[in-house]
Amino acid sequence: MSPCLITALFSIIAIFTPFPWLIRTAKAGLFWIYLWQLKEYHLGRFLAHFQTEKGQKIFFNKLFLIKILLAVGIFFLVFSGIFRQQSSPLFPFFKSFYQITGVIVFLIYIVEAYKSVLDFLKKQYKKPVLTKKMSFLILTAGITYLSLLLLVFSQPFLAKLDSFSLFPFPIFLAIPFILLLLDILTPLIISLIVLLFQPLTVLGRTLIINKAKKKIAGFKNLIVIGITGSYGKTSVKEILFAILSEKFKTARTAEHRNSEIGIAQTILEDLKPKHQIFICEMGAYCRGGIKMLCDIVKPKIGILTGINEQHMATFGSQENIIKAKFELMEALPADGIAFLNGNNRYCKNLYEKIKIKKFLYGENVGQRGMENIEGAKIVAKELGMTEEEISKSCQKIKNNLSGIEIKKGANNLIILDSTYSANPDGVFADLEYLQTYQGKRVIIMPCLIELGRSAEGVHQRIGKKIAEVCDLAIITTREFFDILKKSAIENGIKEENILFMENPTEIIKKIKDFTSPGDTVLLESRVPEQVIKSLSS
Repeated sequence: MSPCLITALFSIIAIFTPFPWLIRTAKAGLFWIYLWQLKEYHLGRFLAHFQTEKGQKIFFNKLFLIKILLAVGIFFLVFSGIFRQQSSPLFPFFKSFYQITGVIVFLIYIVEAYKSVLDFLKKQYKKPVLTKKMSFLILTAGITYLSLLLLVFSQPFLAKLDSFSLFPFPIFLAIPFILLLLDILTPLIISLIVLLFQPLTVLGRTLIINKAKKKIAGFKNLIVIGITGSYGKTSVKEILFAILSEKFKTARTAEHRNSEIGIAQTILEDLKPKHQIFICEMGAYCRGGIKMLCDIVKPKIGILTGINEQHMATFGSQENIIKAKFELMEALPADGIAFLNGNNRYCKNLYEKIKIKKFLYGENVGQRGMENIEGAKIVAKELGMTEEEISKSCQKIKNNLSGIEIKKGANNLIILDSTYSANPDGVFADLEYLQTYQGKRVIIMPCLIELGRSAEGVHQRIGKKIAEVCDLAIITTREFFDILKKSAIENGIKEENILFMENPTEIIKKIKDFTSPGDTVLLESRVPEQVIKSLSS
């Protein structure tokens, strides 16, 4: 085959390479936007993800390293001038690399595109929840990538690129090189798009918050109940709503709406003049966050559900977490009322600092979730509800409001679904609840994240508790698995019964082989959706 024909063939392959590249990049772009949304556009939480094994795998994997080597190889070959040194013993290697690199890149993107199409069809890919902001970011990212492609593949740009090289930079090498660069830089490009639009987001958020402040300030007789803590916020909110709704017109923040923008949107969309009570769940990832939320809603009643190491990676220290959660108590007026979980040592210490009317709850409860119910009952009683009214409303509380949803699973398994979120205290409470069940007891969970310096100690304690309670433990992420496993084995579990498994199909098979009808499986934190569906059906 003549050199001209070979060059033409390689050029045709290069021209078609952007098509599979676009398909795989669409999936990659959606993932990075999803990750920013998952971390609530919080830079600290986003960066903390890359301290985990799962986060590090994004960059430290064979395929990503191969792409970097190919891009560096092309750059070195074309811009160093080494290819001119035909006397070099490495010249045949460089010549072969020069000729086939474009084909290698094309084949890589064909395989990635094929896998992406399969994932799209099976809906097994990470995608963000579609909102107005998310739609805007996706559209902006799409336009950005198409614009970049049009720019870099334009004749003037390719000619300019060729002029800088010390060796001819033909199209069959230039296109793969540019696509590799854009591929490698995708995390940075998407992150820049997100961060560049943050000022506009902040402006829009400020307008919404100010509008919400003005609206809620007009409800003079509204009683606002603020709820914060490292765990238990949502459970207490939902239980309290169920009880108070028996007597009062009550509104509450919706699921996943515990940030300033979420609370403000709830006020604007859901809060009506008829409402007598507004229950507001408050979340934060740094000091000053709870104070900001209190400035919006002006709570009269504050509930502190518990404090632990959760989100220490973003707060920086346990002391910062304690001070941040206490901001709710500090924001209460002189005639306000504070309720703190007496079953939590940090809350008990903070209780002594509070000068206004205050209550401790949950000190002598046993069963999992009962402290949340007891706390809600005490608040309701203080608001004037009778024992009879409270008792009647408690009968309507769903069994999953305590944090666990009990399901009948496949093969008559009992499934305890606690996949909403996870924190150290929640895991221990769920394990204690699992211990009340007969038969074999199994837990499926990932390692916990955003625990900062306390992570190793927390996972040692979890390992010990798993050994006390479980017959089988499947851990779905690697980060602190070795520490957890070592602790569990030291406390009595068999080595073959504490496993690292991340493949959903393998997890399902292991559960089916290990369990019998009547056994219990606890699903804790972010368990793969395929596992949840299979075991719950």
